[in-house]
Amino acid sequence: MTLLYIALIIVAIFQIYPLVWLFQFSLKSNAEVFGMSPFSLPQDPRWENYVRVWTDGNINLYFFNSVWITVASVLLTILLASFVTFAITRMYWKGSKLVLGLFMVGLMVPIHSALIPLFSFFLKLNLIDHPLSLVLSYTAFNLPLTIMILLGFYYTLPREIEEAAVVDGCSVHRIFFQITLPMTTPVLATTAIINMIYNWNEFVFVNTFISSDKFKTLTVGIQNFIGQYLTDWGAIGATLMISIIPILIAFLVLSNRIVEGIAAGSIKG
Repeated sequence: MTLLYIALIIVAIFQIYPLVWLFQFSLKSNAEVFGMSPFSLPQDPRWENYVRVWTDGNINLYFFNSVWITVASVLLTILLASFVTFAITRMYWKGSKLVLGLFMVGLMVPIHSALIPLFSFFLKLNLIDHPLSLVLSYTAFNLPLTIMILLGFYYTLPREIEEAAVVDGCSVHRIFFQITLPMTTPVLATTAIINMIYNWNEFVFVNTFISSDKFKTLTVGIQNFIGQYLTDWGAIGATLMISIIPILIAFLVLSNRIVEGIAAGSIKG
């Protein structure tokens, strides 16, 4: 057991050190970044990097955009995926397997091949340079994977509970919202964190569909610190640290639910 603990501690150090290194990097000036060892501590920590990117670099606006676009996309994806999975696994109707197959085809569609058609589509709808284009794109591309994760869990839910609810006069809508959906909370937490990571770090769609500063997210806004003749590396490091914080908080808050969801899916699936 001692060797196991030692090995786990070493793995944990390797996992955590990149965050520690990035935090040190965010407190350095350009002179320290290029003139000192990359593993050295900042001689004079520049906390003003955080203040500057938050106030002068519009990071507060980009951060707010990233948060609400990510949350809206995740909620919409989970709700639609739950609707589809419930209809496919808990209801009997012709064409359910065909519909499931069409959603699974979406797993094989690369993002880059859809950029031009999506741009033309959103242009006709007057949604270019509009955050709704991001929400719709994130939802569409995350639906197949989310449905695939939910499928294994839904197939194993006991039908006796739903049958008893039907006997008591419960409608399909009440069965879904009051019985089935609460039972899938662990796996929903797993899909939420997976979707959140994808949406939060996404760059291609934002860079293609959004041009106004007021709708940019953190992944694109960080380019403001890259100049033609001078790049502010300390500010970039501070922006990256700020962008990591919500993901860390989500992991800490949902960690138990994520483990439960993975365990439930592995056993029941």
